[in-house]
Amino acid sequence: MVIVRHCGKVDFLDRLLSVAEYAALGEPDSGVTELVEGRLVTSPSPERRHNKALYALARQLESQLPDHLEFIQDIDVDLGLVPPGEPGFARRPDLIIALRAAGERIDEEDTMYHADDVVVVVEIVSPGSKRTDYVTKHGEYADAGIPHYWIVDLSEPVSLVACHQAGELGYQDAPAMTGEFAAAEPFPVKLELDRLLS
Repeated sequence: MVIVRHCGKVDFLDRLLSVAEYAALGEPDSGVTELVEGRLVTSPSPERRHNKALYALARQLESQLPDHLEFIQDIDVDLGLVPPGEPGFARRPDLIIALRAAGERIDEEDTMYHADDVVVVVEIVSPGSKRTDYVTKHGEYADAGIPHYWIVDLSEPVSLVACHQAGELGYQDAPAMTGEFAAAEPFPVKLELDRLLS
């Protein structure tokens, strides 16, 4: 049974949801919802520290993105792990770097991003999300074919693990970087990780 809480009322669903049914639910009054194998997963809204770090990360990225890419915070992505109509997977990453053309299509069609629109997915580890970010989402994003996954951990010292697709193996994880993160792929970028909490 799926319990849906929207607009102050509770609805009980006796079935699992497809991505389209999940999208039709709209935004919750509070917290964050995601769809995992057709089940709604609800998390509390992120804490102040998490939101400050996300904003600081976005500010650093903004001037470094090539023209064909854009970043979007806190938006649903259909992972496309099952055929349409089946119990689905839709995650709401902290930030995605996606194709600008995909954003224009989404605005016109009022739909959600698909995994193949996304170049980089970013999760900022929160209290209670460590296993989900490092293990569960790591596997789902790799299976969805998203080329790059960055895991930002705000534990001191702030670190970033950059994961990239490595064929049948899924993601290959680089060692955790602290201080400055620099990469040439999928675009040249430098991030001052210590500034995410300042």
